[in-house]
Parts: sequence; C-alpha cells; structure tokens
Amino acid sequence: MTQTVRLTVAQAVVKFLANQYSERDGIEQKLFAGCFGIFGHGNVAGLGQALLQAELQKLDGNPDAPDLPYVLVRNEQGGVHAAAAYAKQKNRLQTWVVTSSIGPGATNMVTGAALATTNRVPVLLLPSDIFVTRYPDPVLQQLEDPRTLDISVNDAFKPVSRFWDRINRPEQLVPSLMNAMRVLTDPAETGAVTVCMPQDVQAEAFDFPVEFFAKRVWHVARPAPEPAMLARVAEQIRAAKRPLIVAGGGVIYSGAAEALRTFAQATGIPVADTQAGKGAINFDHRMAVGGVGSTGGSAANTLAREADLVIGIGTRYSDFTTASRTIFANPDVRFANINVLGFDAAKHAATMLVADAKLALEGLTGELAGWSTDAAYQARAEQLDGEWQQVIEECYHRDNQPLPAQTEVFGALNELMGDQDVVINAAGSMPGDLQALWRARTPEQYHVEYAYSCMGYEVPAALGVKLAVGDDRQVVAIVGDGTYQMLPMEIATVVQEGIKVIYVLLQNHGFASIGALSESRGSQRFGTRYKVRSTTGRLDGEDVPFDLAANAASWGADVLVCNGIAEFRANYAKAVASDRTTVLYIETNLYGPNPPGTAWWDVPVSQVSELESTQQAYGEYVAEKAAQRHYL
Repeated sequence: MTQTVRLTVAQAVVKFLANQYSERDGIEQKLFAGCFGIFGHGNVAGLGQALLQAELQKLDGNPDAPDLPYVLVRNEQGGVHAAAAYAKQKNRLQTWVVTSSIGPGATNMVTGAALATTNRVPVLLLPSDIFVTRYPDPVLQQLEDPRTLDISVNDAFKPVSRFWDRINRPEQLVPSLMNAMRVLTDPAETGAVTVCMPQDVQAEAFDFPVEFFAKRVWHVARPAPEPAMLARVAEQIRAAKRPLIVAGGGVIYSGAAEALRTFAQATGIPVADTQAGKGAINFDHRMAVGGVGSTGGSAANTLAREADLVIGIGTRYSDFTTASRTIFANPDVRFANINVLGFDAAKHAATMLVADAKLALEGLTGELAGWSTDAAYQARAEQLDGEWQQVIEECYHRDNQPLPAQTEVFGALNELMGDQDVVINAAGSMPGDLQALWRARTPEQYHVEYAYSCMGYEVPAALGVKLAVGDDRQVVAIVGDGTYQMLPMEIATVVQEGIKVIYVLLQNHGFASIGALSESRGSQRFGTRYKVRSTTGRLDGEDVPFDLAANAASWGADVLVCNGIAEFRANYAKAVASDRTTVLYIETNLYGPNPPGTAWWDVPVSQVSELESTQQAYGEYVAEKAAQRHYL
C-alpha cells in the first residue's frame, strides 16, 4: 500500500518545492531559494498558513521542516522581477516562487511573467484563484464572464507562461508540479511557469503519497552537438572571409564564456555582444569588438555590415541586435546559429547547430584546429575596436557643466566597480548607452534586462541579484527618474530584509530615451518631460516639484545627494563602505550628449502629417528603411 501523509494542498506545495534541486556539471543546488509574495484573502489562509507552519517548524528545530523562506514584497510585479533577476544572475539554475492573492494581486504579476518568459529565465508563479465550488460565486475581486463560468483573470497568464495549469482538485497537484519542474529546468523551454491556486482548494486536505515529497534532482541538460551539424557549421566558417560572432545570453547561461574566449583567440573571429551577452568575452580580449546593433558601437557595426558569415551563439536576434534587419548589410551574408532552442537556431535561414553553447564551442574549436581568419582581418577588428575605445573615453569624461551627461556617471561606475560587482539596468536611454560603452570584464558584472525592457525592473532586481551574489560583492542598480516612479517601493523590502545594495538615481525631469526618439520621429518630445500644465493648457510649464531624494529616504534608505561627478565618486566610496542600502542621487542633463548612433531602429513615422517636423522625419524614415530586408 502506498504510504501517504495528510496535508492541505498549500502545505503539500510548500513541502514539495522545498525538496526540489537542480544539477548541472555535478553541481547540485536547491531549485527554489524562497518565496516572495503578498497575502490577501485568496492565499492568506492557504499558502500563507503553509509558509508560516514551515517557518515555525524550522525554528523549532524540526529536521523535516520544509525550507522555503518567505519574503514580503510591496508589489507583486516587483516580486516577480526580483525572482527573475535572481534566476538570471544564477544562470537559470535557481529561482524563487512568487505567490499572490486573487484579482489585482494576480494580474500585477502578468507583466513580470512576460518579462521572465521573454528573457527565458525561470520563475514559478502561484496566483490564487476563484472558488472551484462556486458557492460564494462571484467572490470578491472576481471577473465574471457571461460566456462561461470556467474562467478567471488568471487565464491572462496563458500567453506569457511556458507552462500553465489550474489545480481544481488536490489529485491534480502531483502531475502539475512535476510538469512545472520539467519546464523550469529545461534550458530550451524555460520561462514563467504559472500554477493557479483556487483559494478553497488551497485549504483542502488530501492524502498525498509520501514519495511525492522525496528529494528530487532535476538534471539541467547540456545538449551535445550532433556531429553532422557541427561539421556543417565548421565547413561554413572555413569558407568565410569576414566572419563575425554575435554572443548572446545563452553563452553566459551555459557557462561558456571561457570556451568563447578560447575559440575567438584560436580562430581570430571577432566577437560582438548583445545586451544579454555582454561580458561573455572580456572587453579587452583582442577579438572583442563590443556591442552590436541599434545601440552598438562603430567597431562591431562596421564589421557587421561587412560580414559574410554571422555566427549567432545563444542569441534570439531581437530587432536591436539586427538594427531592425539592416546592420548585416553584405548582400551575400549567411548565418550559422548555435542555440539550445531550434526556434532561435533556425532564424535568418541559418545553418543550425542545436546544442549547448559550451559544448558546441569546444567542438568547433577542435573541428577548426589550425584554421584562422587572415591577419589583416584580425588587425582591422583590433583597429576598429581601438577607435571605439577612444569614443568611450570621450563619453566617460565629458566634464559637462552645469549638469553631467549620464554617460559620465556610467564612466565613473565602470572605473569604480570591481570585476565581480554587478551593475543593473533595464529601460530608457541608459541600456543603449551601457551596451555601447560599458567595459564588462566578467560574465557576471553586467545585468541589463533588455528583452522586455521593463521600466520598474531595476529596484526589485537589485533585491534578487543581491540575494544571489551574497554580501562580498557590490550590487549597483542604475535607476532613471521615470523608472523610479513606477516601482520604488521594493526599497522598503530591501531595508526590511537588512540587505545592502546601492541605487544610483538619475534625475533629468523626463523620459530621456523616448524624448529623443520622439524628437527624431517628428513628435517634438510631446508628453516626455515632467512639466506642470501651464496657462497654455500644455505640459510645458515649470518642472514638477517632486523630491525623489526625499522619497527614496522615506522608504528607509540612506540618501547621498551628489552635485557633479567628483562628488558622485566620493559618495560612491561612502556607499561601498556603508552596511546600509544607499541611494546616490544625481541630476543629469536630459539632452545628453549620448554616444554617437551607428545603426538604425525601425520605429514607424506617420505617413501624412500637418507638422513639418513629422514630414521631415518621414522622409528620413523612408530613406533608412530602404536598407531593410529579410535575411534569407
């Protein structure tokens, strides 16, 4: 007879999750570091009770107590961002659970789910749901649909989740959670996993099989390259005269940075990087040429325009990477893609190598032993990179008065932060400047979320990253005033947990990125500056008189106001020395200057307009778009 234990569904969830482990290359670790969440009527008496019981059992010294620490966040979206940031920093081998109540608490997590799935990082979401019995139907916060009673707002998670389920009966928990673990630990299929938890089912007791709660290790695969695929890619590389590698996040997630550096050194193939792949090759490697695409530098983009073969490794080829399919301009360009996901490997009609990046690079290094690009091509790559390094120096040391450009802040941080420290950013003009300028020395140092480019990510992400890296490394989140106003409240969570991070808060009284884009597309920065409504009826009055420094202090952080770059450098040293979370507040110039643009981004312009600025922008748009093509 199968041995069973009587638990509520919520208690069974906690007990099961606490005993799940991941393993890769012989290194085993807990899959879930803990649970972020906010309790409401949907989960306070279900998952809330289960987490409380587990915590008290652990404090009482019970050796069988589930180890799933709970952290109270201030916003459910922030909780998911923190979990995603943790998973990203852990190379997708560990993550957090996030629980919410029903209704608005659940839908707050939808944006975070989309971010995790777009970035292909694992998070487990447990949104509470309506009553299965329907006795109190409609329950508080329930969205009713006259077409069917079998729907709730949690159905909105389906398109943004890699796996979705609803637990309508206790028996369903076993296959559901097993499939959830399968997806979370699959490097090709991972993303947000959503298991909806009806509030009455959470509290329902059931005799679960004891075997369900045994320690279970999920082995994270390294798909080996199929020999014929490997040979085809090697043959294509040998035939190329001007090959270029585009290193994406998959290089870092697979731990393939050293293999990439060895491959580039041996073959003399230049390596450009995407936002997710920055740091996969150290910036001072002789074959490193920096960021590629819409926000890349002139070195990588010049080589991209000339390349006859693009070798994409672990990249999903976003429109920024391809400059909206204009940057790879050689009419004879071909692609060879290495990716664990066939969907990405097949992009641009590429020669496919569906495999783990590390194993593929090691295999190619062997296949291409004795072969390299010619010396003149390598010298050209080094020369172009050297020229771009001079541009970086100019951007980092502009000595702007009276307000510094944000690139000067980045320069100070790049010079002050250690190789193992982590810089965080996500949205606005800053990721573009960082991709073009940041000199990443290690794969861990650069943490920019740009697949979803979600404003509000940076503050909670610092929480997740700090939990991932520990106390011996500085975690620095760069936050613009626009992003800050969207999700600042997780500073209180950081303070509550006694975690030390550094926030760099840049105030420029507007949306720098969208403002510049608006101006370039003929829309005259409309609606992009923080101005009070004037007597003209437009938002063109004085600056909105908010005090973001005071607001940051109100969440419990120490705040140091920095007047200029010299004071910023001095205050950064104070923040490093402190054991408390510190916000470095500095005003910067809304209008830059930013790094020189070296590629295009497709943002359509109105085809007809009464505005002269729009008419001019449309003419420019048509001219730029002429270079756009499908890569076939």
